[in-house]
This record gives sequence, C-alpha cells and structure tokens, in this order.
Amino acid sequence: MHLNQIETDLQNSDFHYRLKAISALKDYAPEVAVPILTQHMQDPEFLVRTFIARELGRQKTSDSFAALLHIMKFDNTPNVRAEAANSLSLFGRVSASHLVEAFFRDEHWLLRRSILAALVELECPEEVLEVCSLGLAGEDAAVQEASIDAIGALVNTRQESAALAQLLDLKNSGAEYLRVRVAYALKHFDQPEAKKALIELRQDPDHRVVGAAMENLL
Repeated sequence: MHLNQIETDLQNSDFHYRLKAISALKDYAPEVAVPILTQHMQDPEFLVRTFIARELGRQKTSDSFAALLHIMKFDNTPNVRAEAANSLSLFGRVSASHLVEAFFRDEHWLLRRSILAALVELECPEEVLEVCSLGLAGEDAAVQEASIDAIGALVNTRQESAALAQLLDLKNSGAEYLRVRVAYALKHFDQPEAKKALIELRQDPDHRVVGAAMENLL
C-alpha cells in the first residue's frame, strides 16, 4: 500500500480501513512507520490501538519503545495494554524492569498474565519470582494460576531452589485450584522433595488435585 493511501485510510471513519493501514506499515522503515503510528495512539477504536501496539513492537527504535511504555501505562483498555507489554518484551531484557513495574502498578489480570509469560520467555528468573509473589498475594485466580505455572518454569535456572520451596509451601494451599496448578508445576522438578510432594497430592481430598498429580503417571 502506498504511503498516501495509508495516510488517507487512517482518516477513514470505518476502523477496518485504519486497521489495514496500520498493518501496511510493516513494509516501511521505522523512520517512516513509527511517527505515523505514534500519531494515532489515541485512536478511538481499541482494535486499532491494539494493532498500533503490535506494530510498534516490530519497529524497534527508542521512539517505539517509549511509545509502548506510554501505551502500557495510560491506555484505558486492558487488551491494548497487554499487547503493549507483549511488544515491549520483543526488545529483550531491557524491557524486564518496565514489565515488572507495570505488573506492580496495574492489577488487571490480562496484563499481568501477559507480563508473566513475557518474563518467563525472556528468561528473567529473579523478575519472575518477584512478580509471582505479588500475583499470588492478590485475589485474581487466573493470575494466581499463571504465577504458579511461571514458578514451575524456573526449573534449571538459578532460582530453581527458591521456586521449588515456594511450590512446596503452596502445596498446602486451602484453594484446590492452586493445588492443581502446584501438582502440574512440581512435575518439572526431579528433587526428592518434589516427588514426595506429588505423592502427597495424590492423596488430596479433592479429586481434581489427585487427577493432576496422577496425570502421565502411567
């Protein structure tokens, strides 16, 4: 799509035209695409803003990084903020501290789950443990479950021992849905205490926990 057509379509009242225009910017260099993307960060349609956040992640410049930080902090739609977090993670470990800060600042489950997944992918075990502790202390079940999954992903990292210790504590949680996730997470660990905990979970009073602990046993 020619640049003139992109700029024309970005003014179209039908947001579908604006979506196509944003997508077409992938064929342009950052010095052309990023200024256009940042000009439309306040588009009234959240899908357009989501596309903008996604495209800014492909255009790796200091300006696109700053724009994504702004979107992740100030956009009023959780889907857009989560997409901005995903795009920020594409910049590598330089984004980790910003993702942690956003996790502490923003309690929406969608953003927090996106950040958890991103930090695991970035192989930042200290940051993963930090945000998981906060996620587990909250009241959102989806974030709590994702936090346990992320802790389980810390096997074979420098935080493996701390991760296992946390899982062993969570084994006795009063919430059966957390014990289910703990059972799955413990299977990543080869330590004797992890195997012992799984044996205990196979005797859990909740059949869902038992099923999770016994899955793949045979």
